[in-house]
Amino acid sequence: MIIVLQVFLLLLIGASVIFYVWCAIDTGRFFKANKQSLNESHSPVSVLISVCGVDADAWKNWNSFCQQDYKNYEVVFGVMDLNDPAVPILKELVAKYPNRARLIFGLEVRGINHKFSNLTHLLEVAQHEIIVLTDSDIWVKPEYLRTVTSPLADPKVGIVTCGYLGHQPNGLPATLASLGRCINFIPSVLIARSIEKGLKFALGATIVTRKSVLEQIGGLKNVVNRIGCDYYIGNMVAAAGYRVELSQYILETNNGLEGFQHLFQRELRWARMSRGNRGSLYYSIACTFGTVYCIPLLLLSGAAHWAVIVCLITASVRIIQAVICICSMRCPKLLLGLWALPIHDVMSFVIWVAGMSGRTIYWRGRHLLIEPGGILQETGSVRS
Repeated sequence: MIIVLQVFLLLLIGASVIFYVWCAIDTGRFFKANKQSLNESHSPVSVLISVCGVDADAWKNWNSFCQQDYKNYEVVFGVMDLNDPAVPILKELVAKYPNRARLIFGLEVRGINHKFSNLTHLLEVAQHEIIVLTDSDIWVKPEYLRTVTSPLADPKVGIVTCGYLGHQPNGLPATLASLGRCINFIPSVLIARSIEKGLKFALGATIVTRKSVLEQIGGLKNVVNRIGCDYYIGNMVAAAGYRVELSQYILETNNGLEGFQHLFQRELRWARMSRGNRGSLYYSIACTFGTVYCIPLLLLSGAAHWAVIVCLITASVRIIQAVICICSMRCPKLLLGLWALPIHDVMSFVIWVAGMSGRTIYWRGRHLLIEPGGILQETGSVRS
């Protein structure tokens, strides 16, 4: 029995090493490719941002959207609750940029996913054909709009989307979050892109598209009761015959104020969301935890020389892969957080296991239930 377990662990470790190498190759190639051109046409753009609460660096983040090196664009913020603490800050921002920013608040609830419920309202008042749907907790550089809208010059491109991470994380929770996005999440997106010969989903931090494309797939109302709306929007746009482009632009997010509980809740929400959206493919993630499987392998083998060698090779490949991803995405300060890589890998494994069961998630102060197919339901009592 012990030999069978050792063989099983070796197979999982071997598959994980292949995953690490694949991540390094795809990530290095993607970010070394010719840099994406900038949009010089400055076609009018509407940036739509659904806001709930005040995240770290909120003023800095929201202000950055109003300081774009772009001639013709608007930024429309939407808040559901009249008493949301974000409202006074956003009113001040609109007063600072009266010809660029607008605030709409007190929005009617149209779905259980409040973010996309808000966005349905904002889409109705958006003045321009090109639409940018973006999260409220990110910071962007002045060339952001010129970069992410550039691929839409090709009418075959239906969506442009972006990865995100914290380039200069403060504290261990923020470091773990940034490591996950840099060495696991974005590389996994690139691998999916390779396997499926193009992206079949989008990432919620930024979705750049056209009103006409959204109308063609039935609008945002089709996703307001789903978890992972970004996934479904990208999926429907790809099914409609358009390309989904991943931009080389990496968004900046700050998780410096969050603790371990918040980190765990968010990662568990994403894990259960992934299981709800991807179905059985969720379990293929088992082939990405090679460093974790080294622990039981050493115990079962009594730290035999061959097992020690296997584990050293696995750890070395993982570290090299992490360094390549960090350097490719130009976040050298994350190199200082590589000491936390074992913690990250163990935590990711625990969250993946926890994501196999349970259907409730905690999201912006609400407990929600994920039904089969990623459908959301309100729940005030279920905790699993």
